[in-house]
Parts: sequence; C-alpha cells; structure tokens
Amino acid sequence: MFFTLAAFQDAAATGSFDLLGAGLAIGLTVIGAGIGIGQIGAQMASGIARQPEASANIQTASIILAALIEGAALFGLGLAFLKF
Repeated sequence: MFFTLAAFQDAAATGSFDLLGAGLAIGLTVIGAGIGIGQIGAQMASGIARQPEASANIQTASIILAALIEGAALFGLGLAFLKF
C-alpha cells in the first residue's frame, strides 16, 4: 500500500515515472485547450448578443483564436508523445 524507497527506485529504473509524466502532460494539455476554447465560445456568444451587427467580425476572430489554441495544444501533445 505504501511505497518504500526501493519501490520508487524500481519505478524510476523501469521508466514508469516517464509514462506518468507523459500522461499528466497529455491530460493537462487537453484540459487547458478545452477551457480556453470554452472561454472563447462564451465570450463570442456574449459579444454577438451585445452587438449583433458585428457578428461576422466576432466569429472570424473567435475562429482564429480557437485555431491558435488548438495549435498550441497539438504542440503540447506532440512534445508529450515524443517523451512517451
């Protein structure tokens, strides 16, 4: 149940901590991208509700920002997979 120093040394020798780090990196990257795109969607809906005449400009800017966030997320996932 509790890890001893020998168990940690065995895990470090077999590379188990590498897999744990890769899993955390992948999970946090996806969560961060989801939160970012969710914020963009919420602010886009709010902006369009306040100024319906500017909906085309707001949608264009939101799509560009979402693409940039997805690019950063894919970059993070790529780095995590390289370590994996």
